[in-house]
Amino acid sequence: MKTVLTDLDTGDVSVLFGQNDENLAVIADAFGVDVSQNAEGQLMLSNQGFDRDAEDNLKNAEAVLRRMVKLAEDNETVNKRLTAYLCDLVAENGIQSVNQYTADGICVTAKGRPIKAKTLGQAEYVESIKKNLITFGIGPAGTGKTYLAVAMAVSAFRKNEVSRIILTRPAVEAGESLGFLPGDLQSKVDPYLRPLYDALYDIMGIDAYQRNVERGAIEIAPLAYMRGRTLDNSFIILDEAQNTTPEQLKMFLTRIGQYSRAVVTGDVTQIDLPRDKSSGLLGIQKILGDIEEIGFINLTGRDVVRCQLVQKIIKAYEKHEKR
Repeated sequence: MKTVLTDLDTGDVSVLFGQNDENLAVIADAFGVDVSQNAEGQLMLSNQGFDRDAEDNLKNAEAVLRRMVKLAEDNETVNKRLTAYLCDLVAENGIQSVNQYTADGICVTAKGRPIKAKTLGQAEYVESIKKNLITFGIGPAGTGKTYLAVAMAVSAFRKNEVSRIILTRPAVEAGESLGFLPGDLQSKVDPYLRPLYDALYDIMGIDAYQRNVERGAIEIAPLAYMRGRTLDNSFIILDEAQNTTPEQLKMFLTRIGQYSRAVVTGDVTQIDLPRDKSSGLLGIQKILGDIEEIGFINLTGRDVVRCQLVQKIIKAYEKHEKR
């Protein structure tokens, strides 16, 4: 069977095909379809089958290629990882799902790099943050929970939708005791808050970050510092919420004041609390799920963008835990 995409303007095929045609190899592996160009420069899809499955594979591969062309036109980097994600998306959820994939920008980093949702799950997460006053982003490592939340906070701050950004996380050691730490109180808690610093440095730039910290527009602090406060006109992010107790999480959620927005992120598979303490993130949707202004987004291994190896590691752990 063969399909010629006569209406498709492919532009620079090196952008579409990838280095050493690695994107085409991903499509061939996913659908058993060969992609080539004819003498007129039109894309051709072909395979050896003549049954229903072969026809569906051609249609799926065509849908992926059309979306890749559209993303390339929008200056999105079409790489091997993105191609593999689009192939998985159409194989599992149908052609309509891949047609829904977009890469709308959230904001731009200090170096001019646009920040975008890279999966449908991430896009749903970003949309929930825009729509709801509180959003819970729950999922495994590498799904962009914290980074996208910080990007949304910076975007709201730049648009003057909020007057300050507050980032917090519980100071819980990840399964090991660090012992005595030298320095003042800020020096002692900084190691726990490092991922938040890294995200802000990347998005805002160190100079802009430091200026805003000095004038009180940005605050990064341990969760214990939130007690007794009312946080108005702020974008608040609670990171690593799986390491909060139910009492701590309730305390945080009741700090949110007028004209504020909050994002709570966590991974329920990486709880570092002592065994005699339960995580406040477990079962939180049963408690708050009926409140309209609160959104819950559950990201999965399919939304991992850190590295394909991380995605494989997460899948391997999931299989092991099921057994």
